[in-house]
Amino acid sequence: MVTGDAGATAEVVAKAIGIPGSVCGVTPLPGDLRANDYAIFAGVLHEDKFRLVKALQSGGHVVGMCGDGANDAPALRQAEMGIAVSTATDVAKSAAGIVLTEPGLAGVVAAVKEGRITFQRILTYILRSIVHKVMQVLFLTAGLVMTGHTVLTPGLMVLMMITGDFLAMSSSTDNVRPSPRPSVWRIRNLTIAGVVLGLINLGFCVACLAFGKFWLGLDTNVLRTMAVVVLVFSGQAVFYMAREREHIWSSRPGKWLTMCSSVDLTIISVLAGAGILMLPLPIGIIAGLFGAAVGHAFVLDAAKLLLFRRLAVA
Repeated sequence: MVTGDAGATAEVVAKAIGIPGSVCGVTPLPGDLRANDYAIFAGVLHEDKFRLVKALQSGGHVVGMCGDGANDAPALRQAEMGIAVSTATDVAKSAAGIVLTEPGLAGVVAAVKEGRITFQRILTYILRSIVHKVMQVLFLTAGLVMTGHTVLTPGLMVLMMITGDFLAMSSSTDNVRPSPRPSVWRIRNLTIAGVVLGLINLGFCVACLAFGKFWLGLDTNVLRTMAVVVLVFSGQAVFYMAREREHIWSSRPGKWLTMCSSVDLTIISVLAGAGILMLPLPIGIIAGLFGAAVGHAFVLDAAKLLLFRRLAVA
């Protein structure tokens, strides 16, 4: 807490709102201030706010600054996120990154919550993208080696892209829980986790294709149908794994996501079973692949939890 009031007053108010810690009452603030040593700054001058923001940044903190007056403008500009209240001066509003439109500070909490929700959605998108990119090219290569032919025609690729895009777009409406702590990008660790999960997903898809080729004796054209079904079903497993930082069942998906997921599964299953745009695949095999994909989702989920905890991804 930073205030121009006297130290005694600041300490009483800080105690009432649950901010424990020592009080810094030295003004003006010294240039070598160790901001991490104090929780309350009392009797600060206008120019001290700017110095304090810089001192906190030097200590490795990401700083948010809330103010209303023209004298707060330098600190609002210096902070990673300057927040001007609804009654702030025009100078303060122009210097801030966020301007609250309603009285009070509830908008600050709403902004933090919305920011963390957005972060989680971006994290989900990046994780899914890494997993899919790792798997897709290697799967096509494995299929070519296994059968001597391409396992996906251009038409089937277009079909998969169209049905998959509706599911991807619906993720923007999914139920997302904001992280309890400030979110931090760890791209290197996220990439490692995505590559490992992608390889696990690749193993599942290749195993299903090998089962169809060597155990069931399906010809190349029917294997193409099987490849489409496997990729769509495994993509659903990846999607539900990636949307949640804890176990898959920890939160309920949004209604639009659930609907698009169901439509995606239904369309591919009907087309594959009826032999529309591809050769027909027996319903029993489709059902078996669906059951295998459900089990695969739980395997991915367990691997995700292990990776996220070891690598501190989220």
